Amino acid sequence: MSNRYARIAFSEAAQQRQKLVGSYRDYGAQLEHGRDEPQPLDLREQGFIRAADSFFLGTATPDGWPYIQHRGGPPGFVQVLDDHTLAFVDLTGNGQYVTVGNLTANDRVALFFIDYPLRERLKVYGHARMVERADDPDLIDRISTAYNGAIQKIAERAIIITVEAFNWNCVKYIRPRFTKARLDEAIALERRTAAAEQQRLTAQLEELRRENEELRARLAVEATAR
Repeated sequence: MSNRYARIAFSEAAQQRQKLVGSYRDYGAQLEHGRDEPQPLDLREQGFIRAADSFFLGTATPDGWPYIQHRGGPPGFVQVLDDHTLAFVDLTGNGQYVTVGNLTANDRVALFFIDYPLRERLKVYGHARMVERADDPDLIDRISTAYNGAIQKIAERAIIITVEAFNWNCVKYIRPRFTKARLDEAIALERRTAAAEQQRLTAQLEELRRENEELRARLAVEATAR
């Protein structure tokens, strides 16, 4: 866990609770050492984010209420621009604009990525800025490449996240779930494995048949010689 993540996540109240239950040494003590700098995304985090087909986006209303929104798309719809920057397009929705309104007043965000089959989850803190299509249509098109041109008309803006910190959660209590695509992959793999095994057994039986025929022929020659 980075010092930066600890400084963002662990309030004074959280630290007091950690001290009370004995977990401060594992968590809150991070605040006592290290530099407080934005945390770069390593290859593991970048690959995990690029492979995601959904995540949850947390913002806060001006009077402090948290707001969580699900975002989904094809793998790669969240782009990693560099080791400190993420981006995705904001598509036309139900017209409530709660997230957009929240970001107008407070640019702090939390992103929560989870891979159910692998039972992994990644939390990301950052600052968000919005770029409207009218202001930079080329940027919108570049960020929406994962959609293969299918959503240009409903991509209203780009949301650019400057990453401050991240942390991996443990796998505890994550129930594995599988998308249709992953089930199809598993079924296809099982079929290929079964076909390969069938071919192996067929070849093995053929080899045994050949050896049996050779043995019969040899026995027949020996019987004739007697």
